Amino acid sequence: MLDIKFVRTNPDIVKQNIKNKFQDSKLPLVDEVLELDKRNREIKQEVEALRAEKNKISKNIGSMMAQGKKDEAETLKKKVTENADRMEALSAEEKEVEEKIKKIMMTIPNIIDPSVPIGKDDSENVEIERFGDPVIPEFEIPYHTEIMESFSGIDLDSARKVAGNGFYYLMGDIARLHSSVIAYARDFMINRGFTYCVPPFMIRSNVVTGVMSFAEMDAMMYKIEGEDLYLIGTSEHSMIGKFIDTLLSEEELPQTLTSYSPCFRKEKGAHGIEERGVYRIHQFEKQEMIVVCKPEESMQWYDKLWKNTVDLFRSLDIPVRTLECCSGDLADLKVKSVDVEAWSPRQKKYFEVGSCSNLGDAQARRLGIRVKGENGKYFAHTLNNTVVAPPRMLIAFLENNLQADGSVKIPEALRPYMGGIAKITPKK
Repeated sequence: MLDIKFVRTNPDIVKQNIKNKFQDSKLPLVDEVLELDKRNREIKQEVEALRAEKNKISKNIGSMMAQGKKDEAETLKKKVTENADRMEALSAEEKEVEEKIKKIMMTIPNIIDPSVPIGKDDSENVEIERFGDPVIPEFEIPYHTEIMESFSGIDLDSARKVAGNGFYYLMGDIARLHSSVIAYARDFMINRGFTYCVPPFMIRSNVVTGVMSFAEMDAMMYKIEGEDLYLIGTSEHSMIGKFIDTLLSEEELPQTLTSYSPCFRKEKGAHGIEERGVYRIHQFEKQEMIVVCKPEESMQWYDKLWKNTVDLFRSLDIPVRTLECCSGDLADLKVKSVDVEAWSPRQKKYFEVGSCSNLGDAQARRLGIRVKGENGKYFAHTLNNTVVAPPRMLIAFLENNLQADGSVKIPEALRPYMGGIAKITPKK
């Protein structure tokens, strides 16, 4: 969420940013919020003037009464009552106007970084760099659920009966592999200096609207019926929420946390839920990383975060690339974002396995995450990035480590988490 003072003094910048994000329907909101802001300041000025007049009249009433001028005093009392009624009406209008301002400000997108490429949607994202050489083996790579089924490692039919499409049972070696990747990712991030945390898996509505846009909320979040609670779509939500309404000292920054959680998503929209696979599903587990830092340090942390994901995937022999998200593909709170994509030997292309985002002070402004520095108080910057999110990551792992005989190689880094074995062998 932008500062209303910034919008007031830079309306053209705000409008151009909306155009750069191809959200022209939001352009009228800028003028609308400026008119509301003007009215809000007028109300405050009038209330202040009425309050000052009330104090002055109250003193005069006492003087009139002391002089025995009861009629004059009664006239002044009526004026005080009139002023009080006017102040009450103005206060009600002020509350209504501020609610409208907040609603619009929650909708106007954050100012994107100048380095972000301008484009309408994800088809115009820009490749930055590749890490590792993509390999296409001489043997055919089966669909990922077929690989899992060869290990008796997945049961979609039973899950469909129990919960519907978008759910799964992982079994045996595949389930162990899934848990091993999560544990490895946890230790990987701890070794990089991040504090491990298991957060709440449900959050209140004020946290939801603090960490994401209304459009994202509607498309992603499951609401708990009858309670002010939502299932998290990613642990970033509750991790950033941990700092709601806090005043941090500069000495406490940066806050660097890595978290494990299950994640729950509606996955509404064009992509839909797969019946056969586990690429887009309602439930998955994830290792996440977040940073709360000084504004001048956020871009440095941005580069550190996505590099962590690249290094983790390379340690498991999976080629990856980074893809700069264009303006039209950025969620409204994001300043800059990069996707990490893994190589798929079966599809002969890369696919998304993680996303790193710098949100500037947008989340901090909504949640009230402030920092006390030498020159006063200011809003922190927040960032988040996926460490690893199986079972999607398992697709890349299985395809890139599959052998001609159907076995799957276990990279050396993961072997301690798999009981020391160097490969898993299919059951079928």
